Amino acid sequence: MKIRKDRSQKVVLEMDREEAGLPGVSLPEWRLRHILVPVDFSNCSRKAMHYAAGFAKQFNAEVTLLHVVVGVPPPPQMLIFEAETLSARYHETAAKQLAEWRQEIVSHGTVKAVVRAGVAAHQEIITAAQECNMDLIVIGNHGHTGLARLFTGSTTERVVRYAPCPVLVVREREQEFLEGTAISEGSEKSMPA
Repeated sequence: MKIRKDRSQKVVLEMDREEAGLPGVSLPEWRLRHILVPVDFSNCSRKAMHYAAGFAKQFNAEVTLLHVVVGVPPPPQMLIFEAETLSARYHETAAKQLAEWRQEIVSHGTVKAVVRAGVAAHQEIITAAQECNMDLIVIGNHGHTGLARLFTGSTTERVVRYAPCPVLVVREREQEFLEGTAISEGSEKSMPA
């Protein structure tokens, strides 16, 4: 057995004829058909979207971008219809932003954009994953620390804990394994196909 790098700097494992027929070695085939990407319109969630697009292209999978509009109770002085109007505006704005983001990765395959409303983002993400029979969730992690995390908790952490399928957590700052330009803080570069 030999391990070497080829011209494109990829690691290649070469096996001799005797080693090629190892008994009992069979790798399961990955079948990704549906990938869910929760989006909060941050750079970190944009990065997660591009990771999902890479998987979608490789496995010919469908990507569903999901934004959750979390209901905020209106102040007492607001009338009920004003709160409903405000909620409708949030929903409409989120739908427009999702449509723009969808255009960035639509060349990688089928991409849906969904806006849901709910009390807690992690519950809506988990429910969407169950209802749509998702094979993978790709989610960004903002890395809240200290008091912010203590009081608000982590949506990503709760999704990882309760999701009905595997979850890939994409950190804002990490070693990239995608080819192309990384999405960095403050930049909105798209990654090449």
